[in-house]
Amino acid sequence: MGLLDSILGRSKPKQANLDALFAVPAAAISLQAGAGLRPTGLGAVCYRPAGGAAFAQAEQEILDLLRGAADAPEVRLQHDEFGFTWLVVDDDPEDVEGLVTDLHAVNTTLETHGFGPGLLCSLLPFTDGAGRTVGLLYLYKQGTFYPFAPSPQGGKQRDTLLEITLRDLLAGELPVEAERSRWLAVWGAPGL
Repeated sequence: MGLLDSILGRSKPKQANLDALFAVPAAAISLQAGAGLRPTGLGAVCYRPAGGAAFAQAEQEILDLLRGAADAPEVRLQHDEFGFTWLVVDDDPEDVEGLVTDLHAVNTTLETHGFGPGLLCSLLPFTDGAGRTVGLLYLYKQGTFYPFAPSPQGGKQRDTLLEITLRDLLAGELPVEAERSRWLAVWGAPGL
């Protein structure tokens, strides 16, 4: 960033720190102990697909990588009404580390192939015994996490009190997004 950028009030955008995803297994323990929320085994990376053969090749490389292991998780693509693609990984709920590694590989592969600007977020859903579901989201462009808690009453309402409680619970574990206006509602996201 140059002097002119400083004078004009422009700042560099915050860079994604994909390694922050590796803090999720510890945060999962805190969510279980502090809020009774357990991982579902599902995880997803949301991105805007790009046109062309290079993107199709990168996406196929990711699918081949995830499906190629002997203990491969179930992997599928899901498209939402806003034109985003969710690459969904469904694995053992007890293997949060493996799931996070898979999500990290998806993000890294897209980034390496030049499609990082199309990455939106990564999602790990959690649930409790009462059927309440919460998504832990990683905002790629901000390098931060936030909780998304749909209201158990249904509809497009959020449980804001639960979201704030979880924010406070996770503040020591993860880089939590301070601007609540960036806490996107991800209605219809996989696992929520």
